[in-house]
Amino acid sequence: MATKTTALRSSLTLFASLLLFIGAIFSTHFLYSPFDNSTTGYSPRKTILTPVTRHNHTDATPAVPLKKLEIQLNCTLGNLTRTCPASYYPLKFTEQNEASTSSPPPPTCPDYFRWIYDDLWHWRETGITKEMVMRAKRTADFRLVIVNGRAYVETYHKAFQSRDTFTLWGILQMLRRYPGKLPDLDLMFDCVDWPVLKTEFYRHPKAPAPPPLFRYCGNDSSLDIVFPDWSFWGWPEINIKPWETLSKDLKKGNEKMKWTDREPYAYWKGNPVVAETRRDLLKCNVSEKQDWNARVYAQDWGQEEKQGYKKSDLASQCIHRYKIYVEGSAWSVSEKYILACDSVTLLIKPQYYDFYTRGLMPLQHYWPVKDKDKCRSIKHAVDWGNTHEQEAQAIGKAASDFIQEQLKMDYVYDYMFHLLSEYAKLLKYKPTVPRKAVELCSEAMACPAEGLTKKFMLESMVEGPSDAIPCNMPPPFAPAGLHSILDRKENSIKQVDSWEQQYWKNKSKQQRRF
Repeated sequence: MATKTTALRSSLTLFASLLLFIGAIFSTHFLYSPFDNSTTGYSPRKTILTPVTRHNHTDATPAVPLKKLEIQLNCTLGNLTRTCPASYYPLKFTEQNEASTSSPPPPTCPDYFRWIYDDLWHWRETGITKEMVMRAKRTADFRLVIVNGRAYVETYHKAFQSRDTFTLWGILQMLRRYPGKLPDLDLMFDCVDWPVLKTEFYRHPKAPAPPPLFRYCGNDSSLDIVFPDWSFWGWPEINIKPWETLSKDLKKGNEKMKWTDREPYAYWKGNPVVAETRRDLLKCNVSEKQDWNARVYAQDWGQEEKQGYKKSDLASQCIHRYKIYVEGSAWSVSEKYILACDSVTLLIKPQYYDFYTRGLMPLQHYWPVKDKDKCRSIKHAVDWGNTHEQEAQAIGKAASDFIQEQLKMDYVYDYMFHLLSEYAKLLKYKPTVPRKAVELCSEAMACPAEGLTKKFMLESMVEGPSDAIPCNMPPPFAPAGLHSILDRKENSIKQVDSWEQQYWKNKSKQQRRF
């Protein structure tokens, strides 16, 4: 009898263990298996959270770090190609992001971030009212409102090509990168090149406060707020890849040819039709009568498109020791591609700046060239570099290092985040969604897109919330520090001008001897 009882107990114990084992399998399956809730529009195929193992930190075995949350694009739920799902990405940092707080503190942002304070300085005392924002509608292409981490846009004009599309796409990717961290805001954006808010108009005692207006560039006589341009996420009309990809291609292109093995001339290729200063540059090309040490070419983008962009690959154009930057109708997106080439950038005196170029220093990152006397200035620059190879190489290398290290996409997103955060602090009203605005999300933009537009969107899409918080903003410029920077720039340009004058005096003496 005892033997039977023992056998029965053993069988029951084995059966109970088997039930527990099967139950554990099914529990794990339902805990981590995909599900689809069509009533809310939520699909976990968009949000992948890899299970993690937690350990007691008193154990000898170290804790396994939480894996990164990834948010995939979902174009499968019917009308989602035109509308946004109820929950298309986290609207705040999750515990995964908070787990990174034990990591080293974030780096300090590059110095050019300090210009954010300067760009917003005009509203530091008055703040920004809704009336001010609406006055900027006069030239704006769209109005962007962010409420509770979600983006809404009211379109007034279709911008040239895909400027507005990829600008808005970039802002959406920043929201995916830092969900829930951006305050509510309301802004107007103008995608045209040149600034329109003239400083002199707002200097009079009875002048109204300037309307805040965002755009891609500014100058010393305007108050427009400078924002990263659309090309960081791609420029499909001329086959320019997103910056994350293109900057790597440029770095590889640099490695193919040493500086000393490159053509000892200054190179430029672009569309000369858009500006007189570019048409003037064409006069510096080599001819039977004169060689200004320049090799310049007019770019026909229509013809280039027909030929499949075979002659416009930027990564294959780093074969000259010197590359010329000249503005178009205003600033040009080409500046970052030129600076990234390890070549000495011959920067023809600009009238405009974008968000990062105020951090560049003459004779450190580029060689300044006169606008009114381009050809002679270029010839001197090339002759100087070819007789001072070590110094010339150092200028080219400093520029490409700046572009690769301080203009990587991490910092582009951080600049956007800090600029919009500081702007939002100035608002004196609570933003609300405009009646005619439509909600934007990655699905609504990328799913119906086609061709290169879709390709570049998918290529530049942020996969999920960052595992790090934004870089730390440096303090504003102290008046003395700002004057020191401006004086240093001016003195460096004067130094080059002095060298150039002496160069041509010596040339003149040599010609008189013969």
